[in-house]
Amino acid sequence: MDHTAASTIEKLKKVSTATIATCLFKKGLKKQFIQDVKPLKLGKPTMVGEAYTLRYIPAREDLNTIEVFKDPKHLQRVAVEECPKGAILVIDSRKDARAASAGSILVTRLMVRGVSGIVTDGGFRDSAEIAELNIPSYHNRPSAPTNLTLHQAIAINEPIGCGDVAVFPGDILVGDDDGVMVIPAGIADEVADECMQMTLFEEFVMENVQNGRSIIGLYPLVDKKIAEEFEVWKAKK
Repeated sequence: MDHTAASTIEKLKKVSTATIATCLFKKGLKKQFIQDVKPLKLGKPTMVGEAYTLRYIPAREDLNTIEVFKDPKHLQRVAVEECPKGAILVIDSRKDARAASAGSILVTRLMVRGVSGIVTDGGFRDSAEIAELNIPSYHNRPSAPTNLTLHQAIAINEPIGCGDVAVFPGDILVGDDDGVMVIPAGIADEVADECMQMTLFEEFVMENVQNGRSIIGLYPLVDKKIAEEFEVWKAKK
């Protein structure tokens, strides 16, 4: 996707969701962490991309027989084929993991198409297979039942709720082993820059703490002498 500067995406790949959460908190945004969603496999590279959304409503039996998947315009399938390269497919599953939001074939298709990740506040089937794919994936828990038993895909690329967070198309999602943060699109560039600076400071703090220094005056940085040390340290980086 070309809306967000590639440089912003690259910066966000180098910072943690914890740092982003603190940065957004300083700006008054306290509820940007997608609740009850975790990576299918720990240790994958940081996920960053613009949100492309899919919304489910509760399935109604007369509208969601297994036959509906044959329709080439079925919105779940359309979303998988149209989610832009570099984007993240974010699914509003109403925090209901009793039936799967997607399975390994669809997630493999997203991976092959160059999508940067997939997030649902529901669950995935074939979860062990999805965990091993070369694409970051986040859900609540594994779920074997087919999507149609509980979910009807109803809308693509409109504002959704995912794990109690409002997600607008084009917002930037960042995911790591802690979970997924949602950065409003309009402030993504400044958040990326601030988080890079925060990460640099945290590196300085960690070095000091590992060497036995107290956190008092250091973290937060209120001691002028230590602040001067930080400037000298930074100049050497």
